[in-house]
Amino acid sequence: MSGTGTGEEPGARAARARALVLLRIRGRATAVALLPAALAVVLFAAGARGFADGGGWDVARWAVAVCAVVVLLIAGAVALAVVRAKPAVSPTVPLSESAAPDLYRLVRELADRLDVPAPSAIALTPDCDSWLEDRTHPASGGPVRRTEAAPVLVIGSPFLWWMRVAELRALLAPVVAGTSASAQPDIAAARRFVRGLDGVVADAAAPARGPVRRALRLPRVFVGRIARILLRSCRGHAAEMERGVAAAASSRAREVDYGLRIVAQEQVGLAYAGWDRLLTRVALPAWRMGRWPSQLDAGVVAALTELSRRDRLAEGYASRLGERPACDLLEEPGAADEAASLLAARLFHGGPAETGPDWSPVDWQQYPDEVVDRKWRSEAARLHRVLDAMGVPPAVAVGGVPTLDRVVEHLEAGEAGGEELAAGILAAVAREEAEAEKRARAPGALPAPGPGTPDPTAGDDLLALWGPDPLPLFPLQPPRTGTELLADHVAAMVCCAAVDTAGAAPGLDWLDGPALLVDGERRADLGSPVLSLIEDGDAGPLRFWLASVGVRTDKPVRLV
Repeated sequence: MSGTGTGEEPGARAARARALVLLRIRGRATAVALLPAALAVVLFAAGARGFADGGGWDVARWAVAVCAVVVLLIAGAVALAVVRAKPAVSPTVPLSESAAPDLYRLVRELADRLDVPAPSAIALTPDCDSWLEDRTHPASGGPVRRTEAAPVLVIGSPFLWWMRVAELRALLAPVVAGTSASAQPDIAAARRFVRGLDGVVADAAAPARGPVRRALRLPRVFVGRIARILLRSCRGHAAEMERGVAAAASSRAREVDYGLRIVAQEQVGLAYAGWDRLLTRVALPAWRMGRWPSQLDAGVVAALTELSRRDRLAEGYASRLGERPACDLLEEPGAADEAASLLAARLFHGGPAETGPDWSPVDWQQYPDEVVDRKWRSEAARLHRVLDAMGVPPAVAVGGVPTLDRVVEHLEAGEAGGEELAAGILAAVAREEAEAEKRARAPGALPAPGPGTPDPTAGDDLLALWGPDPLPLFPLQPPRTGTELLADHVAAMVCCAAVDTAGAAPGLDWLDGPALLVDGERRADLGSPVLSLIEDGDAGPLRFWLASVGVRTDKPVRLV
């Protein structure tokens, strides 16, 4: 997008045309704001020359002058708000050049090959996506010198661990090609205008915190309403502009590793499937226990390797592991993985930004004992606490100790008991989550968030600061029902009994999360017998399963 003549690519011409429309909207808004002032100048000039004498003209002149002052004040407030508004900045893990010199070199060589400006910096996102993000706005905390106006390249961290170096280069080619848009003055100015409006609207919608912001609530809302009107008129043109930019970038990158890019796109879909499975099945149970897996990206490789082993459609993917992984382009892959893993917990679960007594890292070797076993015993303990609150007596064979018999006999007695137990567990979980959230929001519980995302090129710190946006930004799962919670708790009680009385062990399945290991083999057939018990009151399938494993339902179970 370096030229503006007939040699310009169609996508580039379309993007620039839309950018000019956006700038015209800005110009019209400025003209409307200046119109009363211009009319006042004309009226006063006419009066000075004797063309508009009389009391009526005097009233008109001063009325228009007052109106002009009010409009100019409002316009100035809107303009100031647009300039000072904090645009949305994606939470990322910044990578300095000293932390990833080979990756910076690869990106710069790619930019040279594409004949586009190199990105100003590189950052990681704990998601399967890559994009360019402009952080040159003065309020964004990024570089503000126009000589450093190239955007930041944000790379999905799972790509670095799963993809090979050549695949990553092919995948990034059309993304890096998009930096040419930032060098086009009209597009850059249009983007700044739209981002500023978006920031004003977001600021007006944010809750007022502190006495000063509460006192300015009404002016903020009024300015935000004007910005919303302007943004509504810009939104369609901005979307078309970005589509044109993407089309131009794709066209420019067409000759760079095009055949390999098709293979890389296949890896994107596979990486996303493994990443989603790892988050929902493996990471989420740990997060709910106050632990965050510190090597999620390494877990993606393990999960996808396991998927390749199980799924014949994925045959051949494991053979790629002999090639150089893209994470070798980092100086300290483990540190980057840990920072991205903590950010993933922050975004998808809402965990604290730093470790603490109730929020600590866990590696994959510790996961079975410190997450799976603890999860089962915590849920089993909650199950028995609810039974105690309901006045359910201990099992007939023993007295005063927690056994699996107590749970089975209660659910076997009738369906109403299961509904009451599910409701009790749902209420208990809600209370515990509310208490945890209250502790997290208590003064001094967490470090105060910074005013914005720091300059990703400054220093070697891999961990970004996050703004005041409510977290999690992207919750993984909807709230669980009482029946789902009851099934989880009964299955946890069964697993505890299997570990304590039948020599079973907690384990980790890379695709399904917590697993029960019997004689070293995973038993994945517990779900159906448990559902038969809680939904139909039929304990037969579960008793058969327990007998096949050798579980003693009358023996005490250790709880936390």
